[in-house]
Amino acid sequence: MATEEAAAAEIKGDKYRSFLHDEGEKSTVWRHGGPPAYDDVNKLFEEGRTKEWPKGSLEEIVQNAVKSWEMELSHKTRLKDFKTINPDKFKLFVNGRDGLSGEETLKLGSYNALLKNSLPKEFQYYNAEEESFESSHEAFRSVFPRGFAWEVLAVYTGPPEIVFKFRHWGFSQGPFKGHAPTGEIVQFYGLATLKVDESLKVEEVEVYYDPAELFGGLLKGPPISESHIDNEANKSSGATHGCPLFK
Repeated sequence: MATEEAAAAEIKGDKYRSFLHDEGEKSTVWRHGGPPAYDDVNKLFEEGRTKEWPKGSLEEIVQNAVKSWEMELSHKTRLKDFKTINPDKFKLFVNGRDGLSGEETLKLGSYNALLKNSLPKEFQYYNAEEESFESSHEAFRSVFPRGFAWEVLAVYTGPPEIVFKFRHWGFSQGPFKGHAPTGEIVQFYGLATLKVDESLKVEEVEVYYDPAELFGGLLKGPPISESHIDNEANKSSGATHGCPLFK
C-alpha cells in the first residue's frame, strides 16, 4: 500500500511546483536522494493564504515559478538540472547587495543567500558566514516544523520584468538560536522583481524586505537558558509546570 501511495504521489506531482518530478526525467541529482514532499507546507499555505488566485492567472504563474525555483535551489545539487532559471545569466540581488551567481546561490542555499548582511557582527541577528547550507536549513526546519509558507499578494507588471509583492510565514514551534518558541505566527512582507527571458526562465531576481520583521518574531521567545533555570527552580519548589519548550 505504501509503495502504491508513493507511486501515485509521484505521478500526481505537486500542484504548486512545476518540475518536482521532472516529468519522467531520471538524470536529476537530488540532495536527499529523491524529490521532496511538500504536504505539510502546502496544508499550511492553503490554511493561511490571503487569497486563492485563479488557475492560469499571472499571479498563480508567478507564485508557482518562485515556489518551483525555491524547490530546485533547496533540493537539487547541480545547476544544470534547474529548469526555472537561465544558469548562464542568473543573478540574485537582495536588499541592494552585490549580485550572486547561480552557482554562488546554490552553494550558499536560499536562507544564507537571503539573510547575508554587512552589519557589524555584534548587531547581526543571523550570521550567514558561519552557517553552512545544511545548518541554515536545519535551523529553519527546527523553528517551523509545519513549514515556512510563501505566497504572492499582488503582481504589478508582467514579463519580461515582473514586479510583485509577497508574504512569508510560519508558526514558531521550535527553538531558534537559543530562543524558545512562542507558538505565534512569524511573518514578513517584501517586494521582488523577476527578469525573465522569452522562455520565461529567470535571469535576475531582486528581493527587498526588512530582516528585522522576520527576526523580531524568531527571537521573541525567552533565551532557552533562562527557561531551563526557571524550570529547575519550579522542580525544586515542587511545582509541576512543564518546560516552556513543550507547552
